[in-house]
Amino acid sequence: MALLLKENTLIAFEAIKSNKLRAVITMLIISIGIMALVGILSAIDAIKSSINSNFTSMGANTFTIRSRDMTMRVGRHGKAPRKFEPINFKDAMKFKEEFVFPSVSSVSTLASFTARLKYASKKTNPNIQVFGTDENYLETSGYELEEGRNFSPQEISTGATNLVILGSEIAFGLFPKGIKAIDKIISIGGAKYKVIGVLKSKGNSMGFGGDKICLIPLLNARQYFGRPDMSFTINVISKLPHLMEMALGEATGLFRKIRRVNIKDEDNFEIIKSDNLATMLIDNLQKVTLGATLIGIITLLGASIGLMNIMLVSVTERTHEIGIRKALGATQQAIKNQFLIESVVICVLGGLIGILLGIIIGNVLGYFLGAEFFIPWFWIISGVIICIVVGLLSGFLPAKRASKLDPIESLRFE
Repeated sequence: MALLLKENTLIAFEAIKSNKLRAVITMLIISIGIMALVGILSAIDAIKSSINSNFTSMGANTFTIRSRDMTMRVGRHGKAPRKFEPINFKDAMKFKEEFVFPSVSSVSTLASFTARLKYASKKTNPNIQVFGTDENYLETSGYELEEGRNFSPQEISTGATNLVILGSEIAFGLFPKGIKAIDKIISIGGAKYKVIGVLKSKGNSMGFGGDKICLIPLLNARQYFGRPDMSFTINVISKLPHLMEMALGEATGLFRKIRRVNIKDEDNFEIIKSDNLATMLIDNLQKVTLGATLIGIITLLGASIGLMNIMLVSVTERTHEIGIRKALGATQQAIKNQFLIESVVICVLGGLIGILLGIIIGNVLGYFLGAEFFIPWFWIISGVIICIVVGLLSGFLPAKRASKLDPIESLRFE
């Protein structure tokens, strides 16, 4: 059996060599289908992995208190939008002072998301996010320093000194190789800031700040970027992970009291666990995954039909060869196996090209979306299996037709 399989495989390769153009075109059809399927799904898997790693770095014992978005409420005249007041500075700081549960809390605000930074003749695009933060922000948000230092509590409490911590991408863009960013003076808008630290690279997964951010003291952000609707966010890390639910309950009760929420009313803020946010993002990607899978399958279906048509043409062109093989004693099963193996070989060779291109395209897309390099072993193995199945299905009808040919009529065929 193994010898027969080897012989049929060698015959398949000889047939491919004798019809190189047709074989190459068929492989390209299959490779495009597999590339579409593997490439898109690999990119999505890379993004999922990046989201998980980013939120895991914050820890499963982290939660965020933030302003609640506008919701719909039912009144006497139907549904009407209800707007919740943003979390103001006073409420956020009061929570930080009064939350006595064993934890670390930080208060931050998005001062600007369209800032432009400048150093000498170098300047960034106007798409830099400026966060006003306190001394605990790095710990609660999962950032680490590559070089330099954090803000001191005294610097945070006064806000008088213009200090900044840069994201790694900003530091790389503003300061040429060999020039240290620390202690340099840069411009943020119209104000001058002294660089005291550079963050380790974290990536720009799904547009979450990542490395295109800079941090300034919280009071400084209020002074230079303050606006009436400025909203503040509270990040909390529980020091006792097994008491996470208790910490959430304590935080909810305290902040309802601070925000003067009536006992019968719903919360006018929201609390989100870091792992819940990651789950929400990944759940949203499931719809994209489904759509991408359908596109890939449709492309692959078209490729399999193309392969079947080419194999039918191959049977017609090789009718005389089939007649000779049958005259020499080849059985119907042997002829069928020959064409099935040839179809599978073409499909697998094309699929391997498609898998390679799919991995490259998937990781290129993932790179631009802030994901790390990712080898999708699941889709590599799945791609090979899919190629074998597609090869068998596409080659079945041509192989059956070849095996049913009459040897005498086949020998007469020209």
